[in-house]
Amino acid sequence: MRYLGIILCFTVLAFSCKEETKKQETEEEYVVEFKVVEDAKLASGKLLRVEDFPSEYIKPRPVDIWLPEDYSEDKKYNVLYMHDGQMLFDSTTTWNKQEWKVDEWASKLMSEGKTKDFIVVGVYNIADIRWQDLFPQKAHNYISEEVKSELKSIAGSKDFKLNGNNYLKFIVEELKPVIDSAYSVYTDKEHTFVMGSSMGGLMSMYALCEYPDVFGGAACVSTHWVGAMPMDNNPYPDAIFKYMEANLPQAGQHKLYFDYGNKTLDEHYPQYAPRVDDILKQKGYTENNAKNLFFEGTDHSENSWNARLDQPLLFLLGNN
Repeated sequence: MRYLGIILCFTVLAFSCKEETKKQETEEEYVVEFKVVEDAKLASGKLLRVEDFPSEYIKPRPVDIWLPEDYSEDKKYNVLYMHDGQMLFDSTTTWNKQEWKVDEWASKLMSEGKTKDFIVVGVYNIADIRWQDLFPQKAHNYISEEVKSELKSIAGSKDFKLNGNNYLKFIVEELKPVIDSAYSVYTDKEHTFVMGSSMGGLMSMYALCEYPDVFGGAACVSTHWVGAMPMDNNPYPDAIFKYMEANLPQAGQHKLYFDYGNKTLDEHYPQYAPRVDDILKQKGYTENNAKNLFFEGTDHSENSWNARLDQPLLFLLGNN
């Protein structure tokens, strides 16, 4: 397989054990190889992959890059970062034989001139730690210590360590610089976006709040406002909304897209729509820069999300 090799340098701090401790900086070089996925079942474009993207922040995992059919170094592209990267392009390789159909929709909308040119970067999840990686970590600060202890007790032997902050550091500090160097893309926030569903919807909101100078817009599909498994007296929704009230950027320089259905897991989301609308209004958002859309009869699955994927893509990347 062909590949594009890029040198990614991490700075490792080494500490001396002498009486006067001295800090020394050394550099270790990692070669990041984006290999073409020759057997990917795509409708259009090209898929490249890093099998285990090296990181100082999170457990290494695959990262996919989708390039449109006519990708050219002679022009610049927007970049859309997406979570759950293994679910985006090829249903023959996914656990449920469903996919987002990102390549289908992206190719169609670009070829029709409805969106700006863009590439897609898909970060894979690791199933056992997906929740820890994608929960908006600082929202946990809005939960009392007593309730936190109860939640840890419920979790039992499961790893309760939250890693959302490091997950974002990986994207912003390690992954994005490589993408910016390797591909013909814009690097500013006006051309950089993030999207995900369910827990990935929460993380997309969190990314925009934590890095408003990096991401110009976020699409949060079937956002998992319940935060974990649905439960009585759930402390997570209120904590998440309090975090948003304190940290969501004021309207003016960003776009925010939320949506939800009302079947399967999505049945828990309509009750939170008024709170989301209120927060957006408080922050000065209007229908021109924020959406919170309801899709009647849709469930919590890639098949539901791929049926309406044009909506967030047009909202974030549309040629208006």
